[in-house]
Amino acid sequence: MTTVRSSCDAHPAGHTRGAHDHGCVHSPVGGGTPAKAKVPDYTCPMHPEVHQDGPGTCPKCGMALEPRTVAADDGPNAELIDMTRRFWVATVLAVPLLILALGDMVPGLDFRGWLGGGFDWVQFVLATPVVLWAGWPLFVRGWKSLGGFNLNMFTLIALGTGVAYAFSLGALLFPGLLPASFKGIGGEVPVYFESAAVIVALVLLGQVLELRARERTSGALKALLNLAPPTARRLRDDAEEEIDLAQVNVGDRLRVRPGDKVPVDGEIMEGRSTLDESMITGESAPVEKGPGEGVTGGTVNQNGSFIMRASHIGADTLLSRIVQMVADAQRSRAPIQSLADRVAAWFVPIVVLVSVASFAIWLLAGPSPAFSHALVAAVSVLIIACPCALGLATPMAIMVGVGRGASAGVLIKDAEALEMLGKVDTLVVDKTGTLTEGRPRLVKIEAEASFTEEEVLRWVAAAEAGSEHPLAAAIVAGARERGIKTEAVVDFHATTGQGVGAEVAGHRVLVGNRRLLQQAGIDGGELNARADQYRAEGQTVMLVAVDGQAAGLVAVADPVKATTAEAVHILRDEGIRLIMLTGDNEQTARAVARSLDLDEVHAGVLPQDKHAIVKQLQHEGHIVAMAGDGVNDAPALAQANVGIAMGTGSDVALESAGVTLVKGDLRAIAKARRLSHQTLHNVRQNLFFAFFYNSVGIPLAAGILYPLVGWLLSPMFAAAAMSLSSVSVIANALRLRRAKL
Repeated sequence: MTTVRSSCDAHPAGHTRGAHDHGCVHSPVGGGTPAKAKVPDYTCPMHPEVHQDGPGTCPKCGMALEPRTVAADDGPNAELIDMTRRFWVATVLAVPLLILALGDMVPGLDFRGWLGGGFDWVQFVLATPVVLWAGWPLFVRGWKSLGGFNLNMFTLIALGTGVAYAFSLGALLFPGLLPASFKGIGGEVPVYFESAAVIVALVLLGQVLELRARERTSGALKALLNLAPPTARRLRDDAEEEIDLAQVNVGDRLRVRPGDKVPVDGEIMEGRSTLDESMITGESAPVEKGPGEGVTGGTVNQNGSFIMRASHIGADTLLSRIVQMVADAQRSRAPIQSLADRVAAWFVPIVVLVSVASFAIWLLAGPSPAFSHALVAAVSVLIIACPCALGLATPMAIMVGVGRGASAGVLIKDAEALEMLGKVDTLVVDKTGTLTEGRPRLVKIEAEASFTEEEVLRWVAAAEAGSEHPLAAAIVAGARERGIKTEAVVDFHATTGQGVGAEVAGHRVLVGNRRLLQQAGIDGGELNARADQYRAEGQTVMLVAVDGQAAGLVAVADPVKATTAEAVHILRDEGIRLIMLTGDNEQTARAVARSLDLDEVHAGVLPQDKHAIVKQLQHEGHIVAMAGDGVNDAPALAQANVGIAMGTGSDVALESAGVTLVKGDLRAIAKARRLSHQTLHNVRQNLFFAFFYNSVGIPLAAGILYPLVGWLLSPMFAAAAMSLSSVSVIANALRLRRAKL
């Protein structure tokens, strides 16, 4: 039997004997390159759970589906172009129609008298293209909502405008068939062509404003994607060729010249340069890079030339992943949105019942012409109660809030993480790479009286140059930073758990712990006491002996980030309990915790222990955020209510977290919490606007003031009020773009 080696993540039935592309956006399992999508996956902007391969409309609300994958070359927004065209046609025809209808209210204007029997026909000619062509997408969406019983704003718009137009058309063509109760004092049957047309124009205006708001957000993401250059210079057999960025493969050798943008993520193989990484880190100072160091696609090479090896291409680059993460978050649904969803599920049927009840009451008990008053009240209720503001309240705030976070270096994967951030009362943090820099550095050199610090460091760096241990690499790097050149080494040997020895420039050098020197018969003397002191501060100390004599010591430490103390202070002031979990030893962990005044420390913990501690805290009733950067943090990041990954961390950590701090700066957690509070406050304001508007508007539309002041709301004014409510929600959400974090 032949074993199947590859299968699609999303479509297991689409397996092959090799890693082939069967047209899905997902990657084949079992090796091979990711399959390139032939047809992008599309989803509804209002109902993210609805998606399909290929463009179309949402079966729940009828809105056009949008591609889930952000691409720089998506082209213009076809729906926005279409809706804008329909809006302007509707406006050009609806304005003169409105002037005709309101002419009776202006002294000296008598359009009805001037046009005679053609007055209603002129209205019909102007209104019909508006309702039947410009408003056609609204009717399609309304019909789909009825078919699936997913009643929404388009249900009410389609019913309201459809009834107003159909009645007006019947009154125009067959006035004699209508009973007397339908007619006015002069025996004429009123028509509502202007109301139907103006309603359509105003609803289209709301759609255009909403689509433009979405376009601004997606436009910012596309602009970010466009930071990557369109081409790259590939080296093959020492020949250089310029190719499209899409043709770059993992492992390709690429040349980056001064002033060029780095084409993809990779590692420098030859050469050195300084790079402007501000688009990723937000720091304006250029960063010097050399062989073995990573570079990020889209960053700008400044004054040097280098050859790099491509490691991540296409959608796998950091830039693409950042863009996609923001796009996915903007489409996700926050738990608070379930309130709006539950209300909307009941709201539309209730509005329809209120409209029918208003019609019946006016028809049975209203003044003459009873039918006209009943129709106006029923249509006005349907139009003014349109729940578009309710539907926009949460998604618009989430969309703008996530975008604001991205501009501040906080990438939020989904709306739930954004909401939960503001509720967090306990922050669990990893030590290495989260509180500390994650890169051991040479922090101290001491020499005995007969030696100099430069001599000690030169000998130690030479002896450690042959070791692959991270601490040895830190010593060698420290010597290089200080401009010290290492000597040639002979007879290098390492003693497990103790240190190394070598002959350097004719001197016998030992570098290691107290036991190594004792076995060589060397007394460390005062060095031992000072070494113990530095170890208590969380540093790793190595004693140095030269030619059988104690020469000094070197200390290596993973320094606490310069911003960590300030971040801890800010979070403690906000009432957050801070707990450190680390796999490091107890002494080092305690030293770091003391320097930062943390509430609780757990040292020597394994990945499963971190997961268990987070779970126990949740069991005690705490809302827990976990911040980490390594593969070992992934289980705890996934278990926490909010997982927070350092942007400098591993891919596994980034995928497991709901929030990513691009700069790895814990102060951004406080920013993210403030953003969460402001976004939720904005959502509540939007929901208040929507609920308050409807609670006031529906009784007015039903005619509650008519017995008191003889005033009945016109359907077109109801449409204007409905559009104003949507605009107010959009405008309020857009304020988040200027939120201070």
